[in-house]
This record gives sequence, C-alpha cells and structure tokens, in this order.
Amino acid sequence: MPRVIGVDIPPNKRLEIALQYIYGVGGTTSKKACAALKLDPGMKSRDLTEEQLAMIASYLQKEYAVEGQLRRQISANISRLREIGCYRGMRHRRGLPVRGQRTRTNARTRKGPRKTVAGKKSVKGMK
Repeated sequence: MPRVIGVDIPPNKRLEIALQYIYGVGGTTSKKACAALKLDPGMKSRDLTEEQLAMIASYLQKEYAVEGQLRRQISANISRLREIGCYRGMRHRRGLPVRGQRTRTNARTRKGPRKTVAGKKSVKGMK
C-alpha cells in the first residue's frame, strides 16, 4: 500500500480517487495536484514510484493544509469561537447544531439519544 503524508492510499484505485483518502484533499484538489505534477489521474496508485509519492506529498503539504495541520487549524478555530463566547461558540459548547438547523425535531446527531422527560403524559393517557 502506498503511503502519502502518513495515510495508506488504496493501491487498486485510480490516482485521483486514491488521493481523496487524505484528509483535506477532495476531487478538485486531487485533479489539480495530478495536473501540476504531470501525473496521469487514471493510473492506479500501486504503479507510483517512490519519487512520485514524495513529489505528491511535498506538493500537497506545500500548497494546501492537509491531515494533522488542517485538523489542528479547525480545532483552533472552534476553540477560538468558544473562548470569545459568540453564538457559534456557544452552540459548539452545548453540542447543538451550529449552522441554523432546527432543533425542535431532528438534530439527533448533535444532541445524542433522546432524554425522556419524567411525568410527561402521553396522548393515550389523556383519553
């Protein structure tokens, strides 16, 4: 398995798809990297030489924030929002949706499993 920036990329996939396994690299970025380094985006990643792997790694790290650097940058941005106490920071702190989604229904991914309220009567009990 070829390794680029500490990530095992799948050997039997096309290069433009395999590069997307790196955190912070999507379709557009992988195509730009292949074009800049004059690599065929359709070649399998197992056919890459060590020099080509090193070229890809150095290009991605020089041009883009990827993997650990990007993860640190995102967590620093979130912690800054929390510290200044803005609305988005408060939503992050409380574990609620940040981008304006409704929370009366849905939002279970952010809020977690339902917390049943004790003493609340059901519709059947009211009849």
